[in-house]
Amino acid sequence: MIIPVILSGGSGTRLWPLSRKQYPKQLLNLAGGDYTMLQETALRVSHLQSPIVVCNEDHRFMVAEQCHSIGIEPAAIMLEPVGRNTAPAIALAALEAQKQDPEAIIAVFPADHVIDNQPAFEASLNCAIAAAKKDKLVTFGIVADRPETGYGYLKVDNAGALQSDPVDGLQMLPVTQFVEKPDAQTAQQYIDSGDYFWNSGMFVFKASAYLHALQQSNPAIVSCCIEACDKAKADLDFIRIDKSSFALCPDDSIDYAVMEKADNVVAVALNAGWNDVGSWGSLWDIASKDEHNNAIFGDVIAINSHNNLIHNTDKLVATIGLDNIVIVDTKDALLVADKSQIQAVKNVVEQLKSQQRSEGLIHREVHRPWGCYDLIDAGTRYQVKRITVKPGASLSLQMHYHRTEHWVVVSGTAVVYIGDKEQVLSENESVYIPIAQKHRLMNPGKLPLELIEVQSGSYLGEDDIVRFEDHFGRC
Repeated sequence: MIIPVILSGGSGTRLWPLSRKQYPKQLLNLAGGDYTMLQETALRVSHLQSPIVVCNEDHRFMVAEQCHSIGIEPAAIMLEPVGRNTAPAIALAALEAQKQDPEAIIAVFPADHVIDNQPAFEASLNCAIAAAKKDKLVTFGIVADRPETGYGYLKVDNAGALQSDPVDGLQMLPVTQFVEKPDAQTAQQYIDSGDYFWNSGMFVFKASAYLHALQQSNPAIVSCCIEACDKAKADLDFIRIDKSSFALCPDDSIDYAVMEKADNVVAVALNAGWNDVGSWGSLWDIASKDEHNNAIFGDVIAINSHNNLIHNTDKLVATIGLDNIVIVDTKDALLVADKSQIQAVKNVVEQLKSQQRSEGLIHREVHRPWGCYDLIDAGTRYQVKRITVKPGASLSLQMHYHRTEHWVVVSGTAVVYIGDKEQVLSENESVYIPIAQKHRLMNPGKLPLELIEVQSGSYLGEDDIVRFEDHFGRC
């Protein structure tokens, strides 16, 4: 049994302001196609078994919905209660895979990679699976076409044989060294030598082989993951990993914990238009360009502008005489940066975090399992939101200690429960919810329900919600 494992736990800070902690890059459609990066990853391996997805607990409903919307039902969605890097995340998936098949081979893919050539990808994957059946720990070496300083590197024996025919007649070659991200001069030396490949962060091996290697090098990770899985609880379609056990797990990457220490690590070449879209610069690399080499997303007028990336979501952006600039505009934040300094975006995110600003965590439009809301306006004692409720969906039965709410239906039909009373609201009708009154909103129709919510009170934080009943298991 070949089981894909999709790692969807990253935060994508270098792609702020589109990617944010509670809505990271893998859940976004960055490249302008029909699907998000998570969906593209799941579809890429849909010819295998149903995937195991490992994700952040806060993203669980978005992950489940995005998979469901493309007809993929994961074998398991495992929720990491805290981040502990890739080695423990893969260990959790390996333990789950062994429940399905003790001899399972797992193929591990981050959810935020772009691969353009599906046949070439499948050829390399088949070669990796063949090697994994021989108890090898397999990684993919990306055939490098430039001296890139943003990637780690693999050094392999007889790299020329891998490069000579990267699709047909693939072979596995021993990895002799894992190298951290180099400076520009060192990266050029790696490319000139022909012995190095980019480290893809994708792996194939038997679940048992991985756990054995991890036990040899870092047994604490294995024991913590076993205990966390033994104490895990099923919650709807999710597996909630035990937090107290998993929090004690060492924080380590698979490269450090396993691949650099094991003696049975091999590489298979991958030359399939791979990109990890780790920054705005890498998105510009893969994006379609206009006649002036601008990568444009959204409504843009670019005059005498060249080599720019311009990304906006809901308004016209016009540029005049700009070169090598990144412009990313969202509803609540604007990024303007020289393309050569775009890696410093993470410093902006760190500053937002230190100042406890919401722009580093969430978008103005916030997605919930029942739909979404857009914070239109806010003041000291009021907030105005546009709320969209999916057909058939319902918010939790709840109350607030510090605010009143006034709902005005814009389109659709709402069933509103206030105390022990039920009423139906149609377009242009409204209702008032007093402080400390239990209430619930439901969309009984087949079309989205849209309404305007006006909140008023002394405290308007999202934590002023007492839930009595919730279809999504929130508290």
